[in-house]
Amino acid sequence: MTNPPTNPVPHAAGPLSAPSAWNVANALTVLRLILVPLFVWLLLRDGGTDDGNRLLATAAFVVAIVTDRFDGDIARRWNMVTNFGKIADPIADKALTGAAFIGLSILGELPWWVTVVVMVREWGVTLLRFWVIRHGVMPASRGGKLKTVLQAIALGLYLLPWQSVAIIHWAAVAFMGAAVIVTIVTGIDYVGRALRLRAAAKRPLP
Repeated sequence: MTNPPTNPVPHAAGPLSAPSAWNVANALTVLRLILVPLFVWLLLRDGGTDDGNRLLATAAFVVAIVTDRFDGDIARRWNMVTNFGKIADPIADKALTGAAFIGLSILGELPWWVTVVVMVREWGVTLLRFWVIRHGVMPASRGGKLKTVLQAIALGLYLLPWQSVAIIHWAAVAFMGAAVIVTIVTGIDYVGRALRLRAAAKRPLP
């Protein structure tokens, strides 16, 4: 009679459970959403002329931008990617930068055409992603990431209260000009990618 094996075969492991929405990455995203109305209030308070309020608004913007830098990395590294994060993260990003562009234009410190161009591109690309989502995902390109960095630097410089200082003013103008150019170019690139993705999905298999 054959003796039974001394080491029983372990049962197959079940499927990994989905990560909880209650995690550090999502908390940073929520923090960024909470900072948006605070940032707007500080920016527009007293007509945007008080240096203290402008510095606080700049600080709130910088903190929010920093959370944007880390929440995605944390979510991917520690398996914290959730459906909530996928939806809330881009909303928080666009709410923050959109509030900064619109606020600066309301104060008359940034031409409205710049804000309109940026807003049309940002929300247009978001709509494009939904348009092609059945056919594939359009990940952020290198140009898109460069656009985000340029916009963040330009907005941070415009938010500072010392626009009468020539080096700050012209640095803000230069970075904003570069940001607008890259924003337009990458927007056109996303349109091309979306059209190619849909065309490839409709092409019959050989």
